Amino acid sequence: MSDRLFRCFAGLLILGSLSLQSACAEEADAAESEKPAAQRRAELLVEKLNERIKFLPDDANARYSRGCYNFYAGNFEASVADFDRYVELDPQAERRLWERGISHYYAGKYQAGADQFALYQTYHDSDVENAVWRYLCQMKVDGEEKARADMLPIKKDHRNPLMTIYAMFKNEATPQDVLDQAEKGNEHEIELEASRFYAQLYVGLYYDAHGEPEKGRKYLQQAWTDHRENGPLSGMFSGYMWNVARVHCMHTPLKKDATKKD
Repeated sequence: MSDRLFRCFAGLLILGSLSLQSACAEEADAAESEKPAAQRRAELLVEKLNERIKFLPDDANARYSRGCYNFYAGNFEASVADFDRYVELDPQAERRLWERGISHYYAGKYQAGADQFALYQTYHDSDVENAVWRYLCQMKVDGEEKARADMLPIKKDHRNPLMTIYAMFKNEATPQDVLDQAEKGNEHEIELEASRFYAQLYVGLYYDAHGEPEKGRKYLQQAWTDHRENGPLSGMFSGYMWNVARVHCMHTPLKKDATKKD
């Protein structure tokens, strides 16, 4: 092959390589742009916290924050690891760390999640959400009947329709009862927004756990897309739980088996 012909051939290869790289970059940019803003923000904040923790590995607050944002990004194992390290750095925080229990659940560490929610009960014993998440974890380990019999006792959660949600998981109310209750007793629009959000979230989780994941995904999708994390009516529902709905829809496959052990 002549030197001139070789240079032309090499040039074509370089141009082809650059075109391929450009196409790949454009495809990656398109995929990135399709991610919800909350997902992109979580991934960016994880990267920033990585840098902080690199220089301050014993910064408990940074570990806690990265645990939250790793969960938001769908990095469940990494989230659990961050929360575990946070507890090592600040042992008194463990009993109030319900976020770790949710990460345990999505990481498939169901017994650890059940234990975390049982511990949280010693910190706050009037939180229906905590009782429900313990039930969801224990159901994976011990089955529905045992989990229901062992549900943490809740006397009064003043948020509408949380007590009806509690009754639903105790098999004393239906998902429709929860959805109906969400429409009642709300004096202001912001209260109605929160009531609908919690109804959609926990009806979705109920169906997902009890063998109807497609129906569950419908309500979880509503909890995510019908509401805004920082919208004008978001003041009475948890931004963390809004992310739970989003993360569930984005990062968990639809499964028929709701009682698989870890």
